[in-house]
Amino acid sequence: MNHTYKVLKSDIELFAAALSQVRVYIVQPLGEELIDIVDYGGEVEKITPEAIKINGSYFLRKQFEFRVDVKKDSAGM
Repeated sequence: MNHTYKVLKSDIELFAAALSQVRVYIVQPLGEELIDIVDYGGEVEKITPEAIKINGSYFLRKQFEFRVDVKKDSAGM
């Protein structure tokens, strides 16, 4: 099963996700192809240069990836 997602890296992408109120999930990369889904997340509540607040918890930007699901039709696939 292919899962299409977008990793939110820039402030603009994170602010867009917050404004759109989309579900953001938190992933911790473990290696080349391995990840650990830390939290299935929710809406972005706060953005700082060091961390992102989602569902009342802060996650460090340097330690985690923040992902959103991408619908195939919206990506033109």
